[in-house]
Amino acid sequence: MSIRSTVNESGTAIASNQTSTDQSHQESALNFIRRGTIAYRKAGFALFLLGFASFSMIYCVQPLLPEFTHTFHISPGTSALALSLTTGFLAFSIVLSSAFSQALGRKGLMFISMALAAVLNVIAGWVPDWHLLLVARAVQGFVIGGVPAVAMAWIAEEIHPADLGKTMGLYIAGTAFGGMMGRVGMGLLTEIFSWRSALGVLGVICLCCAIGFLWLLPTSQNFIARKGMQLRFHLSAWKNHLQNPRLLRIYWIGFLITSIFVTLFNYVSFRLAAAPYLLSQTQISLIFLSYSLGMVSSSWAGAMVDRLGRKIALLVGFSAIVIGTLMTLAHGLFVIILGIAAITTGYFIAHSIASSNVGLEAKTAKGHATALYLLFYYLGSSIVGSAGGWFWQYGGWHAVVYLTLALAFIAIVIVLTASQPITSKRT
Repeated sequence: MSIRSTVNESGTAIASNQTSTDQSHQESALNFIRRGTIAYRKAGFALFLLGFASFSMIYCVQPLLPEFTHTFHISPGTSALALSLTTGFLAFSIVLSSAFSQALGRKGLMFISMALAAVLNVIAGWVPDWHLLLVARAVQGFVIGGVPAVAMAWIAEEIHPADLGKTMGLYIAGTAFGGMMGRVGMGLLTEIFSWRSALGVLGVICLCCAIGFLWLLPTSQNFIARKGMQLRFHLSAWKNHLQNPRLLRIYWIGFLITSIFVTLFNYVSFRLAAAPYLLSQTQISLIFLSYSLGMVSSSWAGAMVDRLGRKIALLVGFSAIVIGTLMTLAHGLFVIILGIAAITTGYFIAHSIASSNVGLEAKTAKGHATALYLLFYYLGSSIVGSAGGWFWQYGGWHAVVYLTLALAFIAIVIVLTASQPITSKRT
């Protein structure tokens, strides 16, 4: 039987009857959204739409990288810039967005970001030149930066701490669905029409999602707006978070999580399109249906933390990544697909736990804390995802696997040496 709990300043779960009087007064003064209410259901659906739209636009080009090499006569490593530039600009935009949202408000900034990104997705599909496509993707990444950190901050501010893990898992499930449909949908539409038409259709769908999000998401109740940019306040908030050793560990875990995942998924398409597999664009895209496991495993993460604690649950996630990565070295296509499924499951378990830990560990300025997590997260995607092209070009798939395994073992060491709050259970 589980015990209702709150979360103390260090992120350690404590039983309700042990909560201090001061903390009880602080919580009662906040108007949290609780599970089972209409507001929670509306917020959950809105966050799902948000995750779907933003991540489908970020990663929709991943299955198109082989198409880009043929259309624009470029190398695989160069084609990866269509994703790396997006995530690179996204990383720095997230930090700025966390500051702007303090003055503009969470909901409005997320809607504007989604709507503009949807329009840019349509534009990216019809530019005639490779360099113009990269410009469109870079600007799109900068615009989408108004979504991830602000969404995580909204969840941390508006959702009751007891429901935080479940809600974060729901948002991440939306990102998993978006990542899956962005990849699978691109492959199917490209096979039927063209990659240009596919990008345009996705842009229209995401614009509809932005409108639905604006209509559904409840207005912030616990957010306190700050007038102006207040540079000193923002610099102080970022500095304090970076000086928190527990948060810094989580940030590096986020960097490694996405480095591994994006690098593997960037170049597995090239491996499967080549001999002896010679898979078509549609067949390769269907493999990304493994993302459906992400929607399930991100929900498993909360229950896993309740039973095993955060440290063990994170180790389970990274162990699945290591096992799955080793399986992709096999020659049999079925074993490779199972390996991709294991990697996807482990990735979403680890990411769901790490991202929810940020909200628990940050005492104040949660938007700044989540922005820094996502800065590390997307820099991993941009830097290592692009560098992986060099390993693919000169060492083939084995070199890509050795790179990602090394990163996974570094992450495991960080988890094993983490301090006690990360090991606590949510019971």
